[in-house]
Amino acid sequence: MTKYIQIFIIFLTLSACGQNATEMKTPENANEMFAEFIANKKFVEQPYPNFYPGIADEKMRPIFTDKINQVATDFKNVAESENPTDIKYQEKIGIGLSRFADIYLELDTEDRERVCMYFEELMDIVGLESSNGQLNKFMYGFDPNELIKEK
Repeated sequence: MTKYIQIFIIFLTLSACGQNATEMKTPENANEMFAEFIANKKFVEQPYPNFYPGIADEKMRPIFTDKINQVATDFKNVAESENPTDIKYQEKIGIGLSRFADIYLELDTEDRERVCMYFEELMDIVGLESSNGQLNKFMYGFDPNELIKEK
């Protein structure tokens, strides 16, 4: 039993070593930007520049909107924390995307793209450069960057 605990501790230590958190500076106007993001009507037709036709199933709009706004609140909480890091934001991305698991099949391609664009808007607010492949996995079922690394 002790041997398994030691292996588990070594595994956790090695996992932690591979994740170098980068501390991030929260922009001064982040709270206003989060508030504006949450207040904006979502999943509506946007002809330019995104050419989004609007949500495919109108009854799903409040459900999708709530899930995206929860992510904004999660990001806001990280931004207001003492030590916001890229890893903390990426964890919130994972949590946020997992909220769509129960309705994933309700999302058509345009709606999935729009979900990803909302995540990118939130990432822009805090200056997060990467979702660490999570948005690609959500959109396509895999991270195309992983295929490039394998070659």
